Amino acid sequence: MWLQQRLKGLPGLLSSSWARRLLFLLGLLLLLLWFGGSGARRAAGGLHLLSWARGEAGAAEPSACLEAATRAWRGLRERGEAVPLGPGVPALVANGFLALDVTANRLWVTPGEREPSVAPDFVPFVQLRPLNVLSEAGESVLLLREGLLRRVRCLQLGTPGSGAAAAAAPGPASASGLVTGSGRDCVLLQEDFLAHRGRPHVYLQRIQLNNPTERVAALQTVGPTAAPVPRTYTSTLEKAGDHQFLLYSGLSPPLPTGLVHLVVVAAKKLVNRLQVAPKTQLDETVLWVVHVSGPVNPQVLKSKAAKELKALQDLARKEMLELLEMPGAELLQDHQRLWAQLFSPGVEMKKITDAHTPSGLTVNLTLYYMLSCSPAPLLSPSLSPREREQMEATLNYEDHCFSGHATMHAENLWPGRLSSVPQILQLSDLWRLTLQKRGCKGLVKVGAPGLLQGMVLSFGGLQFTENHLQFQADPDVLHNSYALHGIRYKNDHINLAVLADAEGKPYLHVSVESRGQPAKIYACEAGCLDEPVELSSAPHGHTFSVMVTQPITPLLYISTDLTHLQDLRHTLHLKAILAHDEHMAQQDPGLPFLFWFSVASLITLFHLFLFKLIYNEYCGPGAKPLFRSKEDPSV
Repeated sequence: MWLQQRLKGLPGLLSSSWARRLLFLLGLLLLLLWFGGSGARRAAGGLHLLSWARGEAGAAEPSACLEAATRAWRGLRERGEAVPLGPGVPALVANGFLALDVTANRLWVTPGEREPSVAPDFVPFVQLRPLNVLSEAGESVLLLREGLLRRVRCLQLGTPGSGAAAAAAPGPASASGLVTGSGRDCVLLQEDFLAHRGRPHVYLQRIQLNNPTERVAALQTVGPTAAPVPRTYTSTLEKAGDHQFLLYSGLSPPLPTGLVHLVVVAAKKLVNRLQVAPKTQLDETVLWVVHVSGPVNPQVLKSKAAKELKALQDLARKEMLELLEMPGAELLQDHQRLWAQLFSPGVEMKKITDAHTPSGLTVNLTLYYMLSCSPAPLLSPSLSPREREQMEATLNYEDHCFSGHATMHAENLWPGRLSSVPQILQLSDLWRLTLQKRGCKGLVKVGAPGLLQGMVLSFGGLQFTENHLQFQADPDVLHNSYALHGIRYKNDHINLAVLADAEGKPYLHVSVESRGQPAKIYACEAGCLDEPVELSSAPHGHTFSVMVTQPITPLLYISTDLTHLQDLRHTLHLKAILAHDEHMAQQDPGLPFLFWFSVASLITLFHLFLFKLIYNEYCGPGAKPLFRSKEDPSV
């Protein structure tokens, strides 16, 4: 009763100004007490805010640094020229002789064609372990057009084991020479891994570190040049002027046949710890040279090993001394130039409308891996002019590549997922065997440029004959849009694309890139009934309708011989030539006859049943008259 009376008087009490002021001050006091208690709880560890909100060292700084460092990769990924590492994307860098898995840190050597790969018990790359890092973020990507793997790591420096308290305030230098203090600045570490395209026995690791902080950045090196000698190898330190390198010698694990290989590796000497002063940069290139003998029987190893081992050591020593006189940046740029020259042809997927056609990522990765696993003697600096001329002639000889149906939908040749480097090496063997059996033996013999040419020809069903290049794709699978670039024909490169107009009808687009002395090239569509068109190097190119003949013949003919194309129409002996949509209409006549017969039968039976009901109602026994008269007593 008392509480009820007090509550009735509360509105009158609050109407006074002093009461409202007192209530406001009381609420403000409670709010301050709550904030003070929450601050104490945070200090005691009861509630944790994000580290960047407190101004402490945290994961936000390395991630922001990584985002800025890898921003240029976005455009490359959209164009299919950069692929982040992940499941189904092995970290392979290779040059046809050496194959290296960067993630697993393993090395394979291919001594020759159709010979099993050798896996020496040798750790190929140096691993870098930061010594004074609070947190880090990193990302790795395959740069397909540069033929290398790039790893970027952003490191936030601090004092190991100091925690948040030590990272919040500056302190004196530690015994290891590291300066403690605020950990807001990030160190950028970039590593490039590659097997040199022009030097088959060479692979390298370029280390670039930018230290904008106020402390020393230290990295512990773990690897073949900084660790103890592998158990199956012996090593000697070689000196040449200001340069030092290690020369490893040993045996490979035995093959299934019991044979072994002599292995010699020359490696540039690297210190156990890399230290980068504040506000400075480090640029270090670690080089390796690998030479492997042919298969040797272990029983005669002692009698033959000494002489052959010395020859391998001399080769490795000579090449390493030559490399040490060259700047590391020059070696990298030379590799990138050769790789870009090698990877100029290719396949571009524009529009995919079914699940059986490989994606653009699958196509680009397969081309990259196959080029990596193929030697390129044409790019070797030691190739004589006569040998180069012979290989160029072989590469320009059309032969009859590629015979057979297109490989576009061959999932074993264009796999959507690859799990390991040995699987890639097996796929390379399968590609070479397929091309050799399909009239591309001369191209495969040339190495990586010929292999890529054969793969591009096989993808779309292009075939060279004695007098022309013909596009013999299946007319029923032209619903996908793609482009084939850099097809070598005589002294020119031809680009052929299968595109679709606004109504979805396919058409062919052809353009020519002149290389050297231009030659007249002509083309005509299926049947060659129309006069052949001279192709030019104009940017807009030329378009051709997709015509389908009966019986089926190639959709397009390209030749430098105009008379040959004009005579070709008289030798095809065709029954009919249809537009592509007419051909597809014949290929898809609609629903089967049995379906339409069943529908018609049901409709007929329904009408007969309805007619019977009406007849029994008005014309059958006991039927009522249609009209009744007035005399009818029932009315």
